[in-house]
Amino acid sequence: MKLLVINAGSSSLKYQLYDMTDESVLAKGLVERIGMDSSILTHKPIGKEEVTEVSEILEHTTAIRKVLEKLTDKEHGVLASVNEIQAVGHRVVHGGEAFKGSALVTPEVKAEIRRLFDLAPLHNPPAIMGINASEANMPGVPNVVAFDTAFHQTMDEKVYLYPIPRVLYKKHRIRRYGAHGTSHQYVSRMAAEYLNRPIEELKIITCHIGNGASLTAVKGGVSVDTSMGLTPLEGLMMGTRSGDLDPTVVTFVMNKEELSISEVNSMLNKHSGLLAISGSSSDMRDITDGWEEGKPNETLAFEMYEYRLRKYIGSYAAAMNGVDVIVFTAGVGENSAIVREKTCENLSYLGVELDKELNKIRSGEPRRISTPNSKVEVLVIPTNEELMIARDTLSIVQESK
Repeated sequence: MKLLVINAGSSSLKYQLYDMTDESVLAKGLVERIGMDSSILTHKPIGKEEVTEVSEILEHTTAIRKVLEKLTDKEHGVLASVNEIQAVGHRVVHGGEAFKGSALVTPEVKAEIRRLFDLAPLHNPPAIMGINASEANMPGVPNVVAFDTAFHQTMDEKVYLYPIPRVLYKKHRIRRYGAHGTSHQYVSRMAAEYLNRPIEELKIITCHIGNGASLTAVKGGVSVDTSMGLTPLEGLMMGTRSGDLDPTVVTFVMNKEELSISEVNSMLNKHSGLLAISGSSSDMRDITDGWEEGKPNETLAFEMYEYRLRKYIGSYAAAMNGVDVIVFTAGVGENSAIVREKTCENLSYLGVELDKELNKIRSGEPRRISTPNSKVEVLVIPTNEELMIARDTLSIVQESK
């Protein structure tokens, strides 16, 4: 079965085409600047040259039509016909409490995703546009949605509730939902597979750290706690997001600076984190370079980031009464040896012992970076959310037949 996986943003659309007989990627690409007359489609068929096309793409339906044209192009395509695509999987950020796993798209499912627009205003609306565009271009082809929040629906009430009046939960479903669930689920399963141990026996802390960052405590294969909350703003210090702070900071700053709700929301999501402390960049590579050069602002940003990351790891070890495996993944987790090294240096009380030479090796494969004597396995596992979505899509489509 050939499956198309789509990740739609407000002005972008990423895609990967899979052959699920061996889970191989046939082609992948990106449409950027949707809504403009100079949109860019970058198409990479595996085994062939990458091609780029600049054209007017005003909405997602046209974007997907252009993608399908490239996938079936005689020179750059990998399909003889669009009819070879038997299902489409979509990434959706927020599934609220309604979805504990991926789901076949129905009018009711789309209505629920729309109902959750308030909780993910930047992400859920484009997801609906992607679904509608897929249905318009490939009528009759089943669509499946995979939710970033679904993996965390196993959290206990004592974990996901906020200590605020419960009427706010009952009326507005204000609670902790988490994010990056597809990634946390994938790398925790891969960790158990790599170690050749049953996941049901493992306590795993998965560290998905990129520009957005979250940790999850995975006990027996299920999420028992995660660092993001009602929205992706809670938790770790990130590239441009503040992470945890005293809620009074919001009202205090709004009063003193006469900021509106949208302005303070923008401050916390787009102008905080590494960018705010360094004053120069939200990119960990730039922060690391500044730290190595002894620049005070970049050094402070790096130290704050590492401290908060390490503090969360410690709290999740406490939450699970121990930890067997720590997994680093995503952009920073997979590529920043120094972030991994400095974090693990101060986890010796857990029995973590890092092999610094193994840690320096760059590889696109899962690998162990702890010593044989380490009481906790430390792994680097490249995440693959698209493959996880493809697997869920295949399973759900087969079950629905």
